[in-house]
Amino acid sequence: MTAGTTVRLTVGQAVVRFLAAQRSERDGTEHRLFAGCSGIFGHGNVAGIGQALLEAELLGDGPGLRYYQARNEQAMVHTAVGFARMRNRLSAWACTSSIGPGATNMVTGAALATISRLPVLLLPGDMFATRPASPVLQELEYPGALDVSVNDVFRPVSVFFDRIWRPEQLPSALLAATRVLTDPAQTGAVTLALPADVQAEAWDWPVELFAERVWHIPRPVPETVALIRAVQFIRAASRPLIVAGGGVIYSEACEELRFLAEHAGIPVAETQAGKGSLPYDHPLALGAIGSTGTAAANQMARQADVVIGIGTRYSDFTTASRTVFGHPKVRFVNINVAAPDAVKLAGCPLVADAQVALRDLERALGSWSTSDAYRAEARQLAAAWDDVVGRSYALGHQPLPAASEVIGAVNEAAEPTDVVVCAAGSMPGDLHKLWRARDPKGYHVEYGYSCMGYEIAGGLGAKLADPDREVFVMVGDGSYLMMAAELVTAVQEHIKLIVVLVDNHGFASIGALSETVGAQRFGTSYRYRDPASGRLDGDVLPVDLAANAQSLGVRVLRAATMTEFADALAEARRWTGGPVLVHIETDPTVRSPDSQAWWDVPVAEVSELDSTRRARAEYETAKTAQRPYLAPPESL
Repeated sequence: MTAGTTVRLTVGQAVVRFLAAQRSERDGTEHRLFAGCSGIFGHGNVAGIGQALLEAELLGDGPGLRYYQARNEQAMVHTAVGFARMRNRLSAWACTSSIGPGATNMVTGAALATISRLPVLLLPGDMFATRPASPVLQELEYPGALDVSVNDVFRPVSVFFDRIWRPEQLPSALLAATRVLTDPAQTGAVTLALPADVQAEAWDWPVELFAERVWHIPRPVPETVALIRAVQFIRAASRPLIVAGGGVIYSEACEELRFLAEHAGIPVAETQAGKGSLPYDHPLALGAIGSTGTAAANQMARQADVVIGIGTRYSDFTTASRTVFGHPKVRFVNINVAAPDAVKLAGCPLVADAQVALRDLERALGSWSTSDAYRAEARQLAAAWDDVVGRSYALGHQPLPAASEVIGAVNEAAEPTDVVVCAAGSMPGDLHKLWRARDPKGYHVEYGYSCMGYEIAGGLGAKLADPDREVFVMVGDGSYLMMAAELVTAVQEHIKLIVVLVDNHGFASIGALSETVGAQRFGTSYRYRDPASGRLDGDVLPVDLAANAQSLGVRVLRAATMTEFADALAEARRWTGGPVLVHIETDPTVRSPDSQAWWDVPVAEVSELDSTRRARAEYETAKTAQRPYLAPPESL
């Protein structure tokens, strides 16, 4: 119902109509900013956002905000993250929940999104603004203030937070939220908490609020002085190394990276988020770096005198807890759209979009290049590591295969543009060093928050973002047990995922880590408690996760050998009826090839256990290689 220049809508209806009208634009290409909305309804959102989504579905004229039914609130945020990552942060997803536990279930997903710099919009229901009968169902009574609810826990994990107490506050909140979501330097989880009564309240809104609005995604250019300084550092180097992070891929700067690497002769190592920036078989591609890196990349890193970090946060896994860059006078040149990341490791900052900065840097370097011998060294090390990968793929371990064999079979079954999705446990580290990436969007491992349970939900988001790609979700039994329910959403929507369930009857990653800290794999195997010993070291639990998936409506293929596994993958590729799961058991005690790098996990300083004392001695020795990287980036 419209009167003059206003339209009367509820707050929920206004939110849905606004989101449907937003567009993003970069390099002249427009995208729908909010491509969909996942939700689980309860008394805190069913009459507001829920009613509005229904009305838009039944009465909308044109593409609106399509609703997808989720099964777990944390999982639907993971789906939103997977979608945004696949779309290079140019499109996002909204998530609506009720109040109380439905809202707080989204907090873990919000932290993941913010840490990984990926845009998601969260719309949790909240307590009544008018307080007619407090405490309402699922309301926290905080004695220190009446304006605090459980939703305040979103504040530290959101890049923007607001609570809409009155309808007239909504326009400014929506505009501010969208500005942050479309800012590549600031983006992450954005939370607009919506009190249940306010969602259903009507207001006369200015019609221009709902006009189509295009948000330009900027490409900040490097400052001239900063560019000159960066060039001075690189020209003075004899052994420079590029560390490609996720910013290379989000900026769609892979071609610019390749051009710079080839013309200047600078080898490229990749973080988890940056893997795929160069094809694995490029002559200057060293593969993964750091604690889960390749021996090739880590050897070159130890001797690098200038490290050019592009779109990386320099996490402890990337720097091997600040031990991998071993040159006594190593300096860092950091290209990053976010200023706080650009100055890490006392680097020479180049605050700019990766694509623009790489073009400018290549032009400014001119004919400068590293030596032919340095290029050859990089090629030889990369080739040697690829031989290691090939042997790991064909290990032939008995009676159960090694995880590396499973990874190899999936890699060989996947086409170059197919996507592998993983997140936690031992497989992300194995994938980082062993997966032969051939496409910038073909490797999707969430390792910023390394959240167990992300895999299936994140894979669903990746598939929603790019339905033409085959998506392989690699998930261990530990992560599957935590969060597999979004398989039902995939069944409901006829969305095909190939889920590879690697079952090793426990937490393989922490089991291996437990050994390195002298904790003897304590609490990491799924076994009965032995009545005699009182410990969890009895027989293996009779859990059948493949049967669980089948009960959810998923087609299941079981494999007992690597030959059967390869056949099952081929059959899964041919399947067109929704999600399919391939189950295989592996031996958790087979280690992947050594990265020749360290990860700082503290070991108990005193212990009665010999295993812990030995681990502490090794830890103290490794700790001596740690460096602060505090030397100022002096001009050359």
